[in-house]
Amino acid sequence: MIPNIVFLDEYSLGGADLSAIRSLGRYTGYENTAAEQVVDRCREADVVIANKVRLGRETLEALPRLRLVCIAATGMNNVDLEAAAACGIEVRNVQGYSTHSVAETTIGAAIALLRHTLYYDRFVKSGAWSASQRQFHFGRPNRQLRGACWGIVGLGAIGRETARLAAAFGCDVRYTSTSGVVRREEYPALPLAELLAWADVVSIHAPLNRATEGLIGAAELRRMKPTAVLVNVARGGIVDEAALAEALACGTIDSAALDVFAGEPPAADSPLLHLPDPDRLLVSPHNAWSPHEAVGTLVEGIVRNIRTHYAE
Repeated sequence: MIPNIVFLDEYSLGGADLSAIRSLGRYTGYENTAAEQVVDRCREADVVIANKVRLGRETLEALPRLRLVCIAATGMNNVDLEAAAACGIEVRNVQGYSTHSVAETTIGAAIALLRHTLYYDRFVKSGAWSASQRQFHFGRPNRQLRGACWGIVGLGAIGRETARLAAAFGCDVRYTSTSGVVRREEYPALPLAELLAWADVVSIHAPLNRATEGLIGAAELRRMKPTAVLVNVARGGIVDEAALAEALACGTIDSAALDVFAGEPPAADSPLLHLPDPDRLLVSPHNAWSPHEAVGTLVEGIVRNIRTHYAE
């Protein structure tokens, strides 16, 4: 059988070479797809590939020919998995393709905040250093990573790789489990409240679910040290953004780095984008996962999922 393959949001892979996917069947790709276009575009599809396009029960029930959904990511929250199972539709994601990329982003963000990279970069480029007639400038206190207490929220694959890198930099690493599952790990486990009070750097690597939605709110931020750094590379809904903006504005914590937001892109009037001291927040547009090498691995995973489905 030569399947009809439809990719609903090719843009989400950043111009990646999709020739290996195209070679697997009759292929149709769309730059992006609005919710009201999904059923019409997928009516003849045997395989649908999607990253951020939602596939709910009503949509899946309207596609009797569909047999495989390939998620061009790890997170499966955009597909109604119960409805897919009831319709006889297999859903496959790709795991592990961005583990190293996201962990590297986490470490880099923490170092940038501890060393106030944004502030010092702007100080030089603005001409302020040239005008100062001094060789050194100490406008913000630099701190090194070595010796810091690093708290991991969610010790899955990315959390574990981040822990390994942080330990290699000389950090004391501890973690908290968001799933409640207790495993033997090389790092000590702490309850969330204790971890937040202990850590100099807190990084979040948990999935967004009922247990983690709003996990870090105003009360949790107040438990953290005023010198603490928070890094969220997981899902935006885990952190209360209004509470974080208030904590950064008031100095409850020192700084934060976000690669994810509750709504993406965030609203132009988001308080996080209008802080009194913008250098307290380092942001990126949900691209910690997206280096060229990681995207190539993701494409390979999609190809493997389609081939495996038709080999079974």
